[in-house]
Amino acid sequence: RADSEVRWLRRVGAFAPAIVPAIVAEVPEEHLFAMRFLEPAQHPVWKDELIAGRADPAFAAKVGAALVSIHAHTANDPAIARDFDTGALFHALRVEPFLLYVAQHDAEVAPRLSALAADLEARRAALVHGDVSPKNILVGPGGPVFLDAECAVCGDPAFDLAFCATHLLLKVVWLKPDAAPLAASAAAMAAAYRAGIDWEDADALMQRAGALTAALLLARVDGKSPAPYLTDEADRTEIRSRAKRLLAEPALDLEQLIAGWREGRE
Repeated sequence: RADSEVRWLRRVGAFAPAIVPAIVAEVPEEHLFAMRFLEPAQHPVWKDELIAGRADPAFAAKVGAALVSIHAHTANDPAIARDFDTGALFHALRVEPFLLYVAQHDAEVAPRLSALAADLEARRAALVHGDVSPKNILVGPGGPVFLDAECAVCGDPAFDLAFCATHLLLKVVWLKPDAAPLAASAAAMAAAYRAGIDWEDADALMQRAGALTAALLLARVDGKSPAPYLTDEADRTEIRSRAKRLLAEPALDLEQLIAGWREGRE
């Protein structure tokens, strides 16, 4: 996993050095590496900022723009397909615990989740981080800095967008007083991402992201890795019910999903 992270950091750092920490040392035979230290006072963790009530849609838009730039720079690149042929690891860390586990335990959504999993694993379009979460993004002076790309794979970029959107939408339910700025942040991130899609049809990607977001919302309640902060059973029940309704939609654009999720909390 450390090897995948180093490869991701080096590849992204080659064209966007401002959004990743520099690697300062590496011991490949021991699967060890060191990154440049970023002062916490100038680089707070985005998750901590969100929990503190400092959701900033302008920063979220920068996250979306940075993320889509990574995908655009690496789309349809044979070298990415060769160097990030890590589908087995991605299956073990993402597809099985988040999609297939829920499918195996809930017959109501099993066909939909199984189909999403198969489609996700079949796509090898661009360099996917695999863990784009507010806990893995620093709020730097010039914009986001991405960390912890241990799940990196040549795959479907819609997954990265959906994974991050899921975290923001879960917090819309959890952090009720801050629901509006959190939902606005999710919308800003999605809009900025859509604006940079140039390697495939934007509508198609955003629909895949919408479906994956619905699946991941359900997974963070009923999957192998439930969100630890969702301790209120009423919140869990609400998320489960709404995620299942969204999964039943044949085609749901992520931006439409976010707008509807926000309206449901107002």
